[in-house]
Amino acid sequence: MVVVLVGIGVALAGTWLVVTAWQRARPPAVAEVSGFQVVSDTKVDVTLSVERPNPAVVVTCRLIAQAQDLQLVGEQAVSLPASNQDQVDVVVSMVTLRRAVSATVRGCTPA
Repeated sequence: MVVVLVGIGVALAGTWLVVTAWQRARPPAVAEVSGFQVVSDTKVDVTLSVERPNPAVVVTCRLIAQAQDLQLVGEQAVSLPASNQDQVDVVVSMVTLRRAVSATVRGCTPA
């Protein structure tokens, strides 16, 4: 009886592992910063390139901006509506607490 329960537990854990790995391997969107321009000490324009396997999926991407000392000086969620294009470029104006020297994408999730 114990062997059967252990076998069922192992089978369930294996199934969960495969499903989780499959979902993580196919994110709803992949995004990267393809351009960055400092407009002022409190504003940057960030070009975000987003690729979606299914462009009908609405996604929200989280951008952060950092100062020279690596402190977080800006954060913004960018919602991308459904589209008929797999890959889109979006220019986002971010307000920052002080001068930013870099911007990165922290990930995208389905909205």
